[in-house]
Amino acid sequence: MDAETRYEAVRSRDARFDGEFFFAVETTGIYCRPSCPAVTPKRQNVRFYTTAAAAQSSGFRACRRCRPDAVPGSAEWNVRADVVGRAMRLIGDGVVDREGVGGLAVRLGYSARQVQRQLTAEVGAGPVALARAQRAHTARVLLQTTGLPITEIAFAAGFASVRQFNDTIRAVYASTPSELRAAAVPRGVTGARRAAVTPTAGIPLRLAHRGPYQSTAVFDLLAREAVPGVEDIGGTPGRRTYRRTLRLPYGTGIVAVDERSRGWLDARLHLTDLRDLTTAVQRLRRLFDLDADPYAVDERLGADPRLAPLVAARPGLRSPGAADPDELAVRALVGRAEAERLVRRYGKALDAPSGTLTHVFPEPAVLAEAEPDGPLGALTAALADGTLRLDAGAERDEAQEALLALPGLDGRTAAVIRTRALGDPDVAPPGVDVPDAWRPWRSYAVQHLRAAGELE
Repeated sequence: MDAETRYEAVRSRDARFDGEFFFAVETTGIYCRPSCPAVTPKRQNVRFYTTAAAAQSSGFRACRRCRPDAVPGSAEWNVRADVVGRAMRLIGDGVVDREGVGGLAVRLGYSARQVQRQLTAEVGAGPVALARAQRAHTARVLLQTTGLPITEIAFAAGFASVRQFNDTIRAVYASTPSELRAAAVPRGVTGARRAAVTPTAGIPLRLAHRGPYQSTAVFDLLAREAVPGVEDIGGTPGRRTYRRTLRLPYGTGIVAVDERSRGWLDARLHLTDLRDLTTAVQRLRRLFDLDADPYAVDERLGADPRLAPLVAARPGLRSPGAADPDELAVRALVGRAEAERLVRRYGKALDAPSGTLTHVFPEPAVLAEAEPDGPLGALTAALADGTLRLDAGAERDEAQEALLALPGLDGRTAAVIRTRALGDPDVAPPGVDVPDAWRPWRSYAVQHLRAAGELE
């Protein structure tokens, strides 16, 4: 999109572009999402940015009315397989907070200077600025949804010091942390009740998405695949709740996500360590494919005579990912029944079970040591020693080559892993008629064919 097209999107308050770009107003010093309901500024006063971090780095603060930091992520980063796309996915997963820019560069196979240069050129901000914007958003969520002391929130959000935290919140939101907490009280939580909203009770979240969302199809898939002990799903169609355990960098988590979509999915997240909040949210977004651009997908696929009626019947159909890529790979290989056995025998028991949720799925290293033989042993050993990488920044073609080199793992299983664990939106499974005309959304085309009963 050129600048004039973007301005027309702002003039029409077009929510389709929320998260795809941001605009800032020089006369007010504020940046917004395209659908902001405020009066449209004059064209000569508007500047455009690819990311919120770029707008913040230029000195603009977030609009209090449209909350531009709460928009869905850009679908571009899931499509792109280059270093910038991989870097954006890793930063979203919290790698810079945990490992620094040097750790990010090592994972990408580039120098820190090269990563800085490429990100700045492409998205207008380097890895530190991108991570800073993400930390600010995490801090705002905690300030406005929990009764935690502000000092604890600073470190839980990933800041190195309280001073850094205070300075960032002032720069991004033009408020102190206390003012930000007081300015926006969560719905249904007032006065004395605010203190009751603690991580023990779970952090309430709104997981925003772009455009229509076929939640029924996603929840049907999760229900078919659910592994007892790690997942459960209850309620009636249309009002179901999906619950699962999470293995995270600093601890474990339990999440509950409601099926009903209102422009977002309601969720509640319990964490043993609040430093995992950003990572947990990003992994849920990948699982539910919340950063997809259904307008672009439906436009491309709906132009094909074979797919047109399927797209019309299910606008906004998603291609679900995985909350834990390594877990998904194991499950794709062994199937649901065998996955349940592995959980019972080798899964890590939760300190406090939550209903039917009792375990976290076993780590690859545990499985590789316990059952080293056969295809399962080969897969888990490759995951454990790094021969096979399925993290957010993995190089997809290299990962597929490594998968196909493993004994007992066929092309169809590799395609499932590439689609789900690696979040690739453009996978054509072997033996399925998926023409190049459907690029770069062939994974979504496969979902439409499955939903229509044309594929198993």
